[in-house]
Amino acid sequence: QVQLVESGGGSVQSGGSLRLSCVASRYTYRTGCMGWFRQAPGKEREGVATIFTDGTTSYTDSVKGRFTISRDNLKNTLYLQMNSLKPEDTAMYYCAADPNYFACKNGNFGYWGQGTQVTVSS
Repeated sequence: QVQLVESGGGSVQSGGSLRLSCVASRYTYRTGCMGWFRQAPGKEREGVATIFTDGTTSYTDSVKGRFTISRDNLKNTLYLQMNSLKPEDTAMYYCAADPNYFACKNGNFGYWGQGTQVTVSS
């Protein structure tokens, strides 16, 4: 059974940085993609960043230039480096993965972690 376990969340002040990690167990990252999503209270879940097996990355507009998604294949770990954090970045952040390219493009990921909370104070 695939397991995705996030860590690295916490509370920071506006302008601060955090690095989220997601360790994947029993998941072979040969096709498809992995990504980060977030959901703030009262809001819909939104895709934050995605990385495909060829290294291609994509970001939602609100985080471009501030967040960086990366992956360490040897450690089977996905990262999200978040800089210049803003209060509007406050949310539960989820790691997700799917071996199907089209599922990735549509945001319909099959595997999800439990989430890690990020809180940014002004």
